[in-house]
Amino acid sequence: MGEAQEVQLQIMVQEAKEENSPESASVTNQSTLPQRRNYNWWFRVSLYILFLLFGQSVAVILGRMYFVKGGNSKWMATLVQLVGFPILIPYYFIIKLKNPTAYDTCTKPPSVLTLTAIYVSLGLLMAADCFMYSIGLQYLPVSTYTLICASQLAFNSVFSFFLNSQKFTPFIINSLVLLTISSVLLVFNNESANPTRFSKAKYAIGFICTVAASAGSGLMLSLTQLCFRKVLKRQTFKVVMDMVIYQGIVATGVTMIGFFAGGEWKSITREMDEYQMGKVSYVMTLSWTAIIWQVFAIGSVGLIFEVSSLFSNAISVLGLPIIPVVAVFLFHDKMDGIKAISMLLAVWGFLSYVYQHYLDDRKSKAENRNAIEVSKASNTGTSREE
Repeated sequence: MGEAQEVQLQIMVQEAKEENSPESASVTNQSTLPQRRNYNWWFRVSLYILFLLFGQSVAVILGRMYFVKGGNSKWMATLVQLVGFPILIPYYFIIKLKNPTAYDTCTKPPSVLTLTAIYVSLGLLMAADCFMYSIGLQYLPVSTYTLICASQLAFNSVFSFFLNSQKFTPFIINSLVLLTISSVLLVFNNESANPTRFSKAKYAIGFICTVAASAGSGLMLSLTQLCFRKVLKRQTFKVVMDMVIYQGIVATGVTMIGFFAGGEWKSITREMDEYQMGKVSYVMTLSWTAIIWQVFAIGSVGLIFEVSSLFSNAISVLGLPIIPVVAVFLFHDKMDGIKAISMLLAVWGFLSYVYQHYLDDRKSKAENRNAIEVSKASNTGTSREE
């Protein structure tokens, strides 16, 4: 699922932003913050919010529509989640012009062999992840699929506990419990939640693949954080975008190999002819799915740079209930009591997770302010002695 890639992008860009903001600059930014709250700033933030919500909702809906209207290629559905990454390249240069200091670094970069191993490993994991998400999107109703995807945060917390010394606070534990219960409820709801043409066995396969993909996404986020902290040891915007682009190249290449090696390319012409909405709609559905996933990416990254990763994640939370509600009208998914409770628990789990990051962010900022005040007091005392 393309969302996994974009959440990873959010985390990496936030690390880049923090790494390239020295303590002295943070004081200046605080004093100039009101000046930034002009009409242009609000316009940009509003535009990024629309990009994020629109991209997240429409991309999943289009992905499901591809299967509902006659599409059957899992590799093609996977490819459209990944192949649109070159659209981010112009954004790469726009940010470079706006903030050229984001490219300064004095840290010696890792060897080419090390970078290649990182890009290839994460790219392979991303390709496998998106492929399993495609299976889930094919065999599950959109509402069920979306709610299961919420468990990604729970898996991310578990993997971060082992790889990145993540602390299990009460809010994190609350999030884990709620997201787990939300997914478990859907297991007992397969009778009413499965209006598709597929059997119970395929429904179970879709459920397992979506859970496995969510676990893979959580693992990928934790491994990315570990790579930046232990191997790359720098988070400039250039390094972040290099990670996204090269990783996207590997994932796209692997998916294309699977597409041709699996023989699905042979049935594309027939699939296009039998598509219920026609050949043109077939091409347009796939093309717009690839493009709109990148619209979501631009919205996510834009909000991180203009406001914060917390705000970007909070807006993503707002988009969570949109997809199941839209699916009720477009695909006639049933929104029964169990699924409604599952949705509420998933949203609650999201909010609990985000609130913990809000508390961590406040604590980090308070510690930075204290360190700056101590440093300024020390410098003042030294100047007086001189």
